[in-house]
Amino acid sequence: MNKNKSLAVVIGTVVLVLLLGFTTIVGFGPTGTGAARNILLGLDLSGGVSITYRAVGEETPSAEDMSDTIYKLQQRVAGYSTEAQVYQEGSDRINIEIPGVSDANAILEELGKPGSLTFQLEDGTVVLDGTDVKTASAGTAPDEMGNSQNVVELVLTDEGSTKFAEATSENIGNIIYIVYDDAVISSPVVQTAITGGTAQISGMADHEEAEKLASSIRIGSLSIELEELRSNVVGAQLGQKAISTSLMAGLIGLILVILFMAVVYRVPGIVAGVSLLIYTGLDLLCLNAFDLTLTLSGIAGIILSIGMAVDANVIIYARIREEITAGVSVKAAIKTGFQKALSAILDGNITTLIAAAVLAWKGTGTIQGFAQTLALGIVLSMFTACVISRLIMTAVYTLGVQDEKYYGRAKEVKPIDFVGKRKIFFIISLVLVLSGPAAMLIHKGSEGKILNYSLEFMGGTATTVTFNEDYSIEELEEQVQPVVEGVTGDANIQMQKVTGGNQVIIKTRELTVDERQEMEEKLVSDFAVDETLISTESISSTISGEMKSDAIVAVIIATILMLLYIWFRFKDIRFATSAVIALLHDVFVVLACYAIVWISVGNTFIACMLTIVGYSINATIVIFDRIRENLHGMKKKDTIADVVNLSITQTLTRSIYTSITTFIMVAVLYILGVSSIREFALPLMVGIVCGGYSSVCITGPLWYVMKTKIKSKQ
Repeated sequence: MNKNKSLAVVIGTVVLVLLLGFTTIVGFGPTGTGAARNILLGLDLSGGVSITYRAVGEETPSAEDMSDTIYKLQQRVAGYSTEAQVYQEGSDRINIEIPGVSDANAILEELGKPGSLTFQLEDGTVVLDGTDVKTASAGTAPDEMGNSQNVVELVLTDEGSTKFAEATSENIGNIIYIVYDDAVISSPVVQTAITGGTAQISGMADHEEAEKLASSIRIGSLSIELEELRSNVVGAQLGQKAISTSLMAGLIGLILVILFMAVVYRVPGIVAGVSLLIYTGLDLLCLNAFDLTLTLSGIAGIILSIGMAVDANVIIYARIREEITAGVSVKAAIKTGFQKALSAILDGNITTLIAAAVLAWKGTGTIQGFAQTLALGIVLSMFTACVISRLIMTAVYTLGVQDEKYYGRAKEVKPIDFVGKRKIFFIISLVLVLSGPAAMLIHKGSEGKILNYSLEFMGGTATTVTFNEDYSIEELEEQVQPVVEGVTGDANIQMQKVTGGNQVIIKTRELTVDERQEMEEKLVSDFAVDETLISTESISSTISGEMKSDAIVAVIIATILMLLYIWFRFKDIRFATSAVIALLHDVFVVLACYAIVWISVGNTFIACMLTIVGYSINATIVIFDRIRENLHGMKKKDTIADVVNLSITQTLTRSIYTSITTFIMVAVLYILGVSSIREFALPLMVGIVCGGYSSVCITGPLWYVMKTKIKSKQ
């Protein structure tokens, strides 16, 4: 790179930083296109539409039918937002809460009347009910000419297969109308008798039309027919203070991380800071462009990802210092440093990306939203570290910053005997892991449950109150929440304002009859509420059993695929096995934190666990990459233990610095954040420390044990 190109890179970088800053803060045009304020926010931050449906018919639906309906509705409304919530209220009602929208009528019109799907002949004869359809999905299939066409694939139940086989065999060449909410949504012509229990509907103009038809069939085929009972526009569950404090924490954390990198790595650290600013701007811009919904835990996740994005830069700059120490020129060290760091960066991030892809594929609701945000962060962090940082670093060197004092040297450190101390490390880990089950057993005896499950997991009671004053969310938190907490003895309380009135929905754990009465008396005595304007209903968990099973299946598949990838890349299943064991170790230690401190287990619990998985595996792979490299350069006098100890020691600075930068971001969030954010930040801090510990003290020695034992047996 010549000086003119280098100058262009520096100027371009400054312009890009300013442009990203202007876009995210101000935006373009009257609506502020691209501005961070236009990012879709979840119910906790911006509110949305709340719709309550009631089952049609005199008989109360079965628990199985209600559960099935909730699950299918969750999949349907995920098209509006991955953070949409669906839960049961009472015995025959279902609530849908969709963030980021304000027109309840438009949502109702689009959803129609759930559970009112029929397949009819021209004379109106019903040949198939919605309950006979198991699934409907959009896809592609070849037409008669072999060209790809958009289709909707139907899978029928056993009973539906029999009915459809009979109907289609008797009506070849005729139309079978698909009627949803008393309107014809498709009129396919029967080409042949369909006897296999699957069918295809063709003739869609594009994939969007096929997806819309499939979605209508899915919601129309619910096992329960629903009718609208009420709809409201509800305000945010949390006040503006939650957003402002989180953003302030992010800004302070970002500044501290940039200062830390500049002090430790000098010129490369400043380059990392600029790269980090570009990463943050691009991340916010892409969240806006891809219409990803951001919740309070999502903000925390982005702040955490800023800390993690530093990791690739730390790996690269540590390599550059090693090359300079080995006597290589600064110019060659920069080039070689980026090249040698690439494999560790790619392997670590691809492994985490595999997990994100599986979670996006198999997960639902908030899990899917988390996976999308995680994948976005991984791709952008790799791009900014491997492309942007490299361009800026090369340009800075070409423009005259060439003295090695600006880059530093790696300190000669004697290898630490991690392998020799493995028994101590293993015992510490065993104690940490077993502390979780021990705490759970204690809580089972005293609290009746092993973990402090929140409303999202356990359900609870929704108390609807019409106050005499129009309280803000902040006023509700300061004045009403302490009163409610005094009755429940539990800080896990959610409050929503119904827009355009004084009505407030207070969600708590399941209340007994006596507690409900006490709550009413307190509201009447403390706030002069009219007793007739207070109503209570039991509500189900917003995380259904199917969502939990989807999450478990997704994590299992992701773990297997990560294991296979590490096995493939390192050509040794012992690397993969020890990495997965360390990963499980970190998850169990964080779980122990939840049990011991009695932290509320809700949506943020899932996000926290998934974050720790990504963070832990990334740190482990950096060490394994160095072990693999050093094995190739192993001398005759060296033992396997020597290689492991040397590799861990060589990457120790990276492990410590990455843990520090990530910890700084989360610690600031914990100090400044609201209570719900602190409940998310505390276990994350434990996970960061534990992830660093397991990567340094557990994975290498564990691989050594498996390597030497298997070898001795052979």
